[in-house]
Amino acid sequence: MSTHRFGHAALMGPPNAGKSTLMNHILGQKLAIVSPKPQTTRNAISGIHTTPDTQIVFLDTPGVHRMAGRMNRLLLEAAWGALHQADCVVLILDLALYAKKPQLFDREIRPLTDPVARVGRPVFIAANKVDQIRPKEKMLPLLLRIGQAFPQAEIFPVSAQTGDGVPELLAAITKTLPEGPAQYPEDQLSTASVRFLAAETIREKLFLELEEELPYNTLVEIELWEEPETGPVRINACIHVARSSHKGMVIGKGGQMLKKIGSAARLELEIMLERPVHLELWVKVREDWTEDPAFLREMGLGE
Repeated sequence: MSTHRFGHAALMGPPNAGKSTLMNHILGQKLAIVSPKPQTTRNAISGIHTTPDTQIVFLDTPGVHRMAGRMNRLLLEAAWGALHQADCVVLILDLALYAKKPQLFDREIRPLTDPVARVGRPVFIAANKVDQIRPKEKMLPLLLRIGQAFPQAEIFPVSAQTGDGVPELLAAITKTLPEGPAQYPEDQLSTASVRFLAAETIREKLFLELEEELPYNTLVEIELWEEPETGPVRINACIHVARSSHKGMVIGKGGQMLKKIGSAARLELEIMLERPVHLELWVKVREDWTEDPAFLREMGLGE
């Protein structure tokens, strides 16, 4: 009889390294939001990967960064807090970025080396985006530098986008997990609530449609959720912005931007919920909400 293993793996790394993309690929379904902008993830989102012999709870964390501000400090706390909950650490690094801009290697790696060395758990490096590196000979010196920075870690060249190298990474993670039964039903993909995932879906569309820094100053709150026995799910969501000038930018000329965001979110929510959705969006100004500790706690971004 084979041994069953259960445990937690923290996905960590610099912003935009591909943590959410990797977790979504492993789960075989989109769970964490993804955008080309860095620092999209705000909460440690749990994704559950289940096989007959293993159940791994992946903690997708905010990117490790040096940005100032109260909310950004809370994001860092969430990232390091996930590290201490985990049985192992998977550090995702953007190999393609370092191949193009070697000068960024030290800046992004330095904040990670000491905390990862102190964690006292198995560490795996997912050297991500290998599909974007040409010629492949550029990879070897980068992998050597990573090995020098994290001598205790096993390194796996992977592509979170195509899945190259991911099975080997999963097999190595599995071997480190303690023996134990599954803690969640085999069809459960996350510990996050559906309402939370819906808010994240709307927030992703804000990141994809809005320019520059504006998406970082938005927050989505689900104010109404009704699931009748028949007919569409009714969802009312409020988009909080930090400046009066931001409200018009989110709404757009003649309401076109808000309509575009709502339409894209609704289509994705209907796939997630497997039924029609009636989505209404409002925009409210809450001055400097990113520096308001009471509001951040209320929204689940602080203790």
